[in-house]
Amino acid sequence: MLRLLTPLKMTYEAARKRAEAYNTIVGELPEMRRDAVDLVKKAMEEKQRAYVLVNNRSEGNGPLTIRALTKALQGR
Repeated sequence: MLRLLTPLKMTYEAARKRAEAYNTIVGELPEMRRDAVDLVKKAMEEKQRAYVLVNNRSEGNGPLTIRALTKALQGR
């Protein structure tokens, strides 16, 4: 299980304010995305299930982050 929460070196409160209204990506985190995709690929190679929970505070909108991760896993 992988949880994408508050960006590194950012307080919870700062991340919350940055992400409000939670309707768009407010700042892509390419390293976080790359690491998440790498971990999911590794799990898949090992025939393991991978669960990724994405909080709105990570990039501003969890569903849009999930869409981006899915596209990256599909090679798009």
